[in-house]
Amino acid sequence: MKQRLARILEVWRVTRQVDDRLVVFVAGAAAIGLGVGYLLFGVLFGGWLSGVIFGLAFGLLGALVAFGRRTQKAQYAAIEGQPGAAYAVMEAMRGQWFITPAIAITRKQDMVHRAVGRCGVVLVAEGSPARGKQLLAQELKRHARLTGNAPLESVLVGDGDKQVPVDKLSSHLMKLPRTLKKTEVPRLEKKLRALNRDLPMPKGVIPQPGRKYR
Repeated sequence: MKQRLARILEVWRVTRQVDDRLVVFVAGAAAIGLGVGYLLFGVLFGGWLSGVIFGLAFGLLGALVAFGRRTQKAQYAAIEGQPGAAYAVMEAMRGQWFITPAIAITRKQDMVHRAVGRCGVVLVAEGSPARGKQLLAQELKRHARLTGNAPLESVLVGDGDKQVPVDKLSSHLMKLPRTLKKTEVPRLEKKLRALNRDLPMPKGVIPQPGRKYR
């Protein structure tokens, strides 16, 4: 319990250094939760004691949700623009995903990563938009030979037109239609391993690669 509390305090300290509106958002969410809880359980369904108890519970929940979202936003801001930022986001996704980092890379550390999930195959490029598009075109052509009937998508990470910001990459991938059965995903991923190349991994925010399956 002490270690968890110490961890939360440390995350709060680090997040507040890069987010000067953290206190405002957390306090606001706590106040809204407190008001909603008191109104629902104190005024409408019970007495003032029930309102206070549930109001405090809702307030704490609101504060925790706001804190989590602001912390996540701060983490995205910290890694945005660094080589491997997109992979760091993809690797943290929940669900049946197999993530392979840097299946293609340039000397200037533009990269394409591969995600295989219920939605099929998604190639994600980060770095220079121009070089990223070129890498995606090459990898789409290579992967089309082995994906068969599985959907093959591409995503270019960035803030420009028809690009996906790094802080929205996870939600973008999670919203893709699920067309494959659970048993088909690992078979497809295993099949695509034949396209993997032994490429040098850039230093930076990229975590240790490994089997991604949750």
